[in-house]
Amino acid sequence: MKFLRKLLSALLIIIIFGGAALFIIYYFKNIEKKEITHELRKNTNGSYIELSQGFTHYELDGPDTGKLVVLLHGFSVPYYIWNGTYEYLTSHGFKVLRYDMYGRGFSDRPDVTYDKQFYFQQLNELVDQLHLKKPFSIVGVSFGGMLATDYTAAYPDRVNKVVLVDPAYGTEHPTQPRFVADFMDAIDPEKRALGQMDDFKYPDRHPNWVEQYRPQMEYKGFRHALISTLYDYRASYNPTESYNSLNNQHKPVLLIWGKEDKTVPFAYSDEVRKLLKTEFLPVDDAAHLPHLEQPDVVNPALVTFLKK
Repeated sequence: MKFLRKLLSALLIIIIFGGAALFIIYYFKNIEKKEITHELRKNTNGSYIELSQGFTHYELDGPDTGKLVVLLHGFSVPYYIWNGTYEYLTSHGFKVLRYDMYGRGFSDRPDVTYDKQFYFQQLNELVDQLHLKKPFSIVGVSFGGMLATDYTAAYPDRVNKVVLVDPAYGTEHPTQPRFVADFMDAIDPEKRALGQMDDFKYPDRHPNWVEQYRPQMEYKGFRHALISTLYDYRASYNPTESYNSLNNQHKPVLLIWGKEDKTVPFAYSDEVRKLLKTEFLPVDDAAHLPHLEQPDVVNPALVTFLKK
């Protein structure tokens, strides 16, 4: 019995000190120390509007008479991912809205569940409060492509056309516990930042990409938004269901995919096209963000499709 008590005591000490050590590592490695303030936002580009879950950072430009287009960014890179395309579309007569989803960029980071309905709510409230009455075309890259199809399936009367750029695809769910994912992200934030370069075939052509990405990681709520999205949005994601809805609604869809994509491999484009009726633009010499690597191919194709 004495041996057993000593063993249990030793294990308890190990657990206590081990837990304390992990907490210390988590605390000092965690770079989310800042709050997004009004003063900070005054020095940024774009506009802000208060919705039910907080402030949303957005840009809206183009002629009032132009066809309305909404651009959805990906999993973690904010609306600047559409730099170049946004300006190209407005210069070709479209009225274009792009915004930072909650948890990214300079939008608020509410401590809530980031599921499908939460993202729907933000977009619906944003469009309504900006008094954008007419139906719009929706263009989504990566996770934004997933959201675009789900949103269109849920609100078909709001959407005219859909463009998917290297859309997130697959029904795999995270296997590790949520707290493990949070811990690993917290102690090695640089891994996520540097990993953004994997989205390019030619990363050296985008030397400031990581530096542009890093600042948002320092504001509280960024990591929670990503992890909750990964676990809570995925829990209800059913691409077959959404794609069938778009087919049944006869929505015009353009699928664009970089042939060198390693984030969402090009091979998935075959699976998507088996399920979804779509026009297809494979893009040579481009990876996960073909609109940035081959803008002279992608942007004119967008204009042609959206003007039909």
